[in-house]
Amino acid sequence: MITLENILMHELVGLKTVISDSPDKHIIGLYGTIVDETKSMFVINTKKGLKMIQKKHNTWKFHVKNKETTLSGILFVKRSFDRLETKI
Repeated sequence: MITLENILMHELVGLKTVISDSPDKHIIGLYGTIVDETKSMFVINTKKGLKMIQKKHNTWKFHVKNKETTLSGILFVKRSFDRLETKI
């Protein structure tokens, strides 16, 4: 079961996310559902269609079971199965 404490060890496809900080000010506040993930990118389904966003340089807010957490994208720059050892 995915929780805020073990979010890094899980597949993120299906989670709602918001970009809360980024060097690219145009994408701050971008909201959607993660539909795919690569080592360095999230593919997010937004109101304006699919967007491919780099993980590394952004800060991501996730909603899990009516709670939220904000994490640096650098924590996600691995394939999902390589994050199993990662701790928050």
